[in-house]
Amino acid sequence: MTDITTPAARQAAEEQAEVLAHALPFLRRYAGATIVVKYGGHAMGEEHLAAMFGRDIALLKQVGVNPVVVHGGGPQINAMLKRLAIQSTFIDGLRVTDDAMVEVVEMVLAGTVNKRVAGLINAAGALAVGICGKDGGLIRARKLTRTKKDPDSHIESVLDLGFVGEPEHVDVRVIHALTGAGLIPVIAPVGVGAEGKTYNINADTVAGAIAGALSATRLLMLTDVPGVLDAEKRLIPEMTVADVEAGIASGVITGGMIPKVECCADAVRSGAKGAVILDGRQPHACLLELFTEGGIGTIIRA
Repeated sequence: MTDITTPAARQAAEEQAEVLAHALPFLRRYAGATIVVKYGGHAMGEEHLAAMFGRDIALLKQVGVNPVVVHGGGPQINAMLKRLAIQSTFIDGLRVTDDAMVEVVEMVLAGTVNKRVAGLINAAGALAVGICGKDGGLIRARKLTRTKKDPDSHIESVLDLGFVGEPEHVDVRVIHALTGAGLIPVIAPVGVGAEGKTYNINADTVAGAIAGALSATRLLMLTDVPGVLDAEKRLIPEMTVADVEAGIASGVITGGMIPKVECCADAVRSGAKGAVILDGRQPHACLLELFTEGGIGTIIRA
């Protein structure tokens, strides 16, 4: 038990009690809610942030929230491919995935990374179970196609990305079975096609599809930026789907932020109540977003 006989210790204890009291309305708001968290980027690579993430997800479960974690693993895949002397090729930010590479991708995502993320949460006292989109028929995937227009002839050609896929159907029964048993699903973004082939799927896309299928109260997309910024580089606290479309058309939203906001908009269109882009490098990012007025990122609603 902490000694609170000294003035400094008593003040610290009172501040902790004040924080808990302020959090009560938010705890009530999200009691029983499903929160899908896309985890990756810088926060995954930093050991202290990773451990903090595991504790925060465990805390959400312990206060009555149902968190569902979807993780990436691009740097870990790159490291393994380098060790195996397999060269990667990217088209529009998507890794071209052949037969040999898809085996490595599945091994790293559904194996090493998946179990590490689940382990972070288990170490914090909750019960997490690592699965991938192939388990329980969770994600039926189809081959992702991209087209490219020749700047001179303006003729479009289809680009073959190999075993890169996108969700065709999400069957959430396995997620409900796990959350109903008091467990936290930790999902690797690997799916299976109708013909039984394994597909590598972008983790943001998987998180958005799962959030929509679950009609999640929130999708939290942990990134390496504070959120969506306006033309003056100021954080935009809230946007509608229409605002997102206008921001892309006007050039305010550019580069790598475009696919992220599109994933969020798709999740909202599919049934999620709101999708938030926030900075995963911020300590306790998920808690700050959910349990403070206004949150810390950009929320996208219908």
